[in-house]
Order: sequence, then structure tokens, then C-alpha cells
Amino acid sequence: MESNERPVATPAKVTRGHGLLERWLSRERTNRANLLIPKQLREGRVLDIGCGTHPYFLAHTTFRQKFSLDQIAMPSETAAHHGITHTTHDLDKDPRLPFEDGIFSVVTLLAVVEHVEPEVAVQILREAYRTLVRGGRLIVTTPAGWADGLLHILAKVRLVSSEEIHEHAFAYTLPTLACCLGQAGFELKKLQCGSFELWMNLWAVGEK
Repeated sequence: MESNERPVATPAKVTRGHGLLERWLSRERTNRANLLIPKQLREGRVLDIGCGTHPYFLAHTTFRQKFSLDQIAMPSETAAHHGITHTTHDLDKDPRLPFEDGIFSVVTLLAVVEHVEPEVAVQILREAYRTLVRGGRLIVTTPAGWADGLLHILAKVRLVSSEEIHEHAFAYTLPTLACCLGQAGFELKKLQCGSFELWMNLWAVGEK
């Protein structure tokens, strides 16, 4: 399989702001996402939505082609180092993805949907469905609803990034997360859901 990985060091920062647990949390999200991606899908393209300027997941996964999208521009040297084609686009203003139908084998939203209201999340997930190939997968991770208060406490003591936590717009449960994917067009019988990081985070996989 063709790989666009390059032997570069992992950036010191992995998210906006500061938090002693941020690197561990990013690694756990990345490990969970990688476990949910079948080998055959790695022959195609991946789109990571909401990657920020620190593309930890894309730097630690292998695909034929890697794409990213965020409202913040990614430094060109970072994108080049990790073989990423980056698009700067504000989904809060326009939830439509600037990509053609059926071009990605995998679309990921890792710790993203909690930053927008559910109705906006459904629009973004619907767009993800549109851009997936038949048999492609959408992978979503988000903090569990019950952990929202705890995360705010951890932010106060600088264990997690206060910049990230204070921008949370909604706290999901597995049923509400599955409901959003269903409204976006993913068949419920093809959904897989679960939790990780001591049940503090949720994951969901939708297949087109």
C-alpha cells in the first residue's frame, strides 16, 4: 500500500490551549479511530473535519491520501510534513463540505460535534454521508454527557484545555448521538456505538 507518512517528530502541542492530559486524550481518540478503520478503506482518502492546527490523528494514521478541514488555516509546513491537503472552511457559517459526492472512504469528526448545536451537527453529518463512497465509514468521538461537569472541573485545574471545554455547545449521550447519525442518513442497523476512556468519551461509526 502506498503511504504518505514521513519520519517527522510529533508536534509538542496537540490541541488549542494547555492541559496535562491533552496528549493522552488525543492519543486515545486516535487509537480508537484507527481501530475502527478496516484495512481496505485505507487504500482510499480520509477527511478529518475539525482537525485544528495540530493534526494528531492524521499524523498517526495511514491512508493513500489525507485531507483535513477546519475554520483555522493549518501551517503549510505542517500539512506538507504529514502529506495533508488542507481546506480552510467555517462550518458554523456554511455546513456544506466543499467536496464532491462519494470521494472519501473515511470521514472523521474527533471531539468536534460537541462544539456545535445538534441541528448543525446533523447538517455536517449529512454532508459527511454525501461525500463518502458506498461502504465508506464515518467515525465520530465526543465526550459523554455525564462527564461535562467533570471536564469543566479538570479545565480549571489545567488537566484539560479550557479553550476547548468552554466552547462546548452540547453534551451527547449514545442515544442522542445515534439519533443525529440517523437523521443524517446513516441506517441505524449499520451503526456501531460504544464508550472509551473510562466511559467519559463516546464513539460511533456509521457506514454508507
